[in-house]
Amino acid sequence: MWKPADGIVLSVTDRNTLESWSRATTSTQRLSLRARILRGAAAGQPNNRSARDLGTSRPTVLLWRQRCAAGGVAALRKDAPGRGRRPSLPAATVQAIIRATTQTTPRGGTHWSTRTMAKAHGVSHATVARIWRAHGLQPHRVRRCKVSRDPRCAEQLRDVVGLYLNPPDKALVLCVDEQSQIQALDRTQPGRPLKQGRCGTLTHDYKRYGTTTLFAALNVLEGTVAGACVPRHRNGEFRAFLQQLDREASADLDLHLIVDNYGTHTHPKVRRWLAQHPRFHLPCTPTRSSWLNLVERWFRELTTKRIRRGVFKSVPDLIAAIQESIQVYNEKPKPFVWTASAEQILEKVSRCKAILQTVD
Repeated sequence: MWKPADGIVLSVTDRNTLESWSRATTSTQRLSLRARILRGAAAGQPNNRSARDLGTSRPTVLLWRQRCAAGGVAALRKDAPGRGRRPSLPAATVQAIIRATTQTTPRGGTHWSTRTMAKAHGVSHATVARIWRAHGLQPHRVRRCKVSRDPRCAEQLRDVVGLYLNPPDKALVLCVDEQSQIQALDRTQPGRPLKQGRCGTLTHDYKRYGTTTLFAALNVLEGTVAGACVPRHRNGEFRAFLQQLDREASADLDLHLIVDNYGTHTHPKVRRWLAQHPRFHLPCTPTRSSWLNLVERWFRELTTKRIRRGVFKSVPDLIAAIQESIQVYNEKPKPFVWTASAEQILEKVSRCKAILQTVD
């Protein structure tokens, strides 16, 4: 006869943990079995009876009772070193796939797919997918990046971010830019309407009836937008838009207009006009850093919600649609809130530059 099993004393927390492990559908089979073994031991159940009821062996029951006594309930999650299934793929093959993914490109292509990599190394595409997933590799994805080489990048960035985070007193901060060449497009065939189980359709080709340019100014504090559509994109149209802002803004406020260094904004005639209107201040974003201008975020709203899927049979129809969108947006404006400090952005820029230098 076997010696009667010693009782195991568990806390209420440990009992609840074992019960959740044994009942949870997401637990592994081995963890669920170990939890049921310990629950039976805590209830004073003999080892041979536990083994018979759970369909396992008595040595297995004794093993996990000992593991629990030595390391607590948490020991049930751990396997002894060297246990489990041996890797079916040599480590050298795994390293070769990782090295090829990160340092080479396939013949006639720019990046590897699971199947091209599998064919090159004589494994299945599912194996390649598992290796990539385990090492965080995604060759099919790319993140767009452009680092400004403007020598005044840090200075201009601090000026712009400072206006977002700490705007001056008695001043109005406006993000100003233009979206040029907005096309009035009509589809060659009517689209099918949206219905249950089927999305709407648009033809891939179109008829082009002309273009317009939208000058827009986003009020950083209130989130409202002032806009004007003009046929062309020149310094004269930009000065006319500045005059519009001058008329609409309160006379006792300074106007800080965040713009880029495009030639229209820095034209000598524009500079002379600004000299005659000292309440206007035009801090520029660094070269190739238009993402600093919050009005670009609003342009995205306009494009995705009104223009991209719109049908316009003439330029006046397009202009009317843009003006309607501005009017609707200003009824319930929602400001875009800038949270990143200049130091945080400069740190990311420095990391990007270091990576580019490494690649070069």
